[in-house]
Amino acid sequence: MDPELEAFIALFPPAKLDDPIGERANYAKLATSVPRPDTSAMEVEDRMVPGEPEVPIRIYRPHEAQGAIIWLHGGGWVMGDLETEHPWAARLAEGSGAVVISVGYRLAPENPFPAALDDVYAVLNWTADHAAELGVSPDRIAIGGHSAGGGLAAATALRARDEGGPRICFQLLNQPGLDDRRDSWSARNFTDTPWMNRDKVAAMWRHYLDGKPAPSPYAAPSRATDLSGLPPVYMASAELCPNRDENIDYAVRLLRAGVSVELHQWAGTFHGSQAILTAEVSRRQLAELGDVLRRALAGS
Repeated sequence: MDPELEAFIALFPPAKLDDPIGERANYAKLATSVPRPDTSAMEVEDRMVPGEPEVPIRIYRPHEAQGAIIWLHGGGWVMGDLETEHPWAARLAEGSGAVVISVGYRLAPENPFPAALDDVYAVLNWTADHAAELGVSPDRIAIGGHSAGGGLAAATALRARDEGGPRICFQLLNQPGLDDRRDSWSARNFTDTPWMNRDKVAAMWRHYLDGKPAPSPYAAPSRATDLSGLPPVYMASAELCPNRDENIDYAVRLLRAGVSVELHQWAGTFHGSQAILTAEVSRRQLAELGDVLRRALAGS
């Protein structure tokens, strides 16, 4: 493990999700304890996207934005909201120069699949319809997220392809949760890794899928048999993360299906460790997300 990250392990809470609703306050306290970003160079606005129910979003709009990304927070489908994601969405907007649309999708277990996916898909359609208002081209709309949010982003790209939905120009997938079967080597063997381990991943999927196997690739993208025709992908995995091997496998399968992929496996890191901003590797990870998105939107 990276020594700068290892020094902070004791500060991370136990990796348990027996009571996901009760755990939300602890997650919010941890997520918002990082230094607040400087948003003086951008407009930040909260909106509601029409739907059943309405979906809360927060729009980060830098000056002279090159495009937009629909950004989905982590939290295992059971935790997280616009506030917990604020430090990261703002940094992504600053680093990429893109309009970032952070989505407050519904959470399990109260709202299991497909509630969150339906919320994200509604925001995708709204973004495409309001591209002119946002000051971006409808051809420069990307989607991305971290952890559970990365899995939702991948699922939304599959659904948009299959249903002829709005064009997505790029996927920014950071340590996404993709496979409810959890049969990869890392998913089976990482039983005591920091923050995220085998048991916690199992609990997340159980809450999200209401205790059932994934009914379709829209719930667990790794179950998709056809990955052709999807937008280009940047995939980031953490070496000490249970999702590591399914991330790498999905990237390789995308390549074989003819999708352009950039894969970065971050040595010495663990799931969510980029929140430790004092570590050099974390600063490199966050900078790369912004640089990759800037390049993708400029070239789309």
